[in-house]
Amino acid sequence: MEKEYVIGVDLGGTKILTAIADLEGNIIERVRKDTEANKGKDIVIQRLKDTVYEVAKKADLDLSQVKGIGLGCPGPLDIESGIIKHTPNLDLDNVNIVEELSDLNIPIFLENDANAAALGEKWFGAGKSAKNLIYVTVSTGIGGGIILNNEIYHGANSGAGEIGHITLIPDSDVKCGCGNYGCWEALASGTALSRMGREAVKSDQDTLIADLVDNLSDINGATIAEAVTKGDKVAQEIINRLADYLGIGIASLINIFNPDTVVIGGGVSQSWNLLEDKVICTIKARAMESLVEDVEVVTAELGNDVGVLGAIAAALAELNLL
Repeated sequence: MEKEYVIGVDLGGTKILTAIADLEGNIIERVRKDTEANKGKDIVIQRLKDTVYEVAKKADLDLSQVKGIGLGCPGPLDIESGIIKHTPNLDLDNVNIVEELSDLNIPIFLENDANAAALGEKWFGAGKSAKNLIYVTVSTGIGGGIILNNEIYHGANSGAGEIGHITLIPDSDVKCGCGNYGCWEALASGTALSRMGREAVKSDQDTLIADLVDNLSDINGATIAEAVTKGDKVAQEIINRLADYLGIGIASLINIFNPDTVVIGGGVSQSWNLLEDKVICTIKARAMESLVEDVEVVTAELGNDVGVLGAIAAALAELNLL
């Protein structure tokens, strides 16, 4: 009997990363291409297909050996129908991506990219021992995936997991990309770190943040972290404020979902050593004691492979192979 495989595709605004793996999730080969989203829908879809053909060829395998393709994609999505409802950085709004890929003659399993990342960390990364897991990615924004009893929770119309849009401060004047004010994402993301750094410089606070960049627009999370390591008290206050907001949001998730594990991913997690103590302190202060005492808060392990391994996990889960 021929050995069987699955393919995972991490479709992003700038790159498509595709990998072929055995049924245990071990990656055999991978292919990366620029998305070229500026060239339109048809080019993006063709480039996606090309990565599938190329990764199979690179692995010296026939596509007939592939049982399914997991496709991790930014949303919102209609997973049941295979439709991408809206993608800010891709020309794929209201596209039935499953139909568009039907000529591959392989079952396609569409999954939100944050949900895919949660699956990846649960089955192959930091959450292997978890049954109920919340994945929180803190980067430009805040996204997440919710795993309950070993399965992704999708909600009524595939929209669950938009945790970045919990309202943290209802009367805040900080506008979120969703149009609301005071969202968790607006206050505790990498973008929030950048904004707080610029505000500190513009208000003439005693900080060396501006000395670390050529232009104020270059201030980012790494800038703030570097300033902290150099003993900058203003930068430390910014980190503490962000950590407090992160802890408040995570405590709320713990109170709602009672997970055994919370996995922190995304770019901000690279500065976890600066955030951890304050985040954990806030979580313990604000989550119910009976719910927080057994929760593990850990950082993600899969790095840049989290999306593609998550797509592989999504395919294996749909095929009942996990």
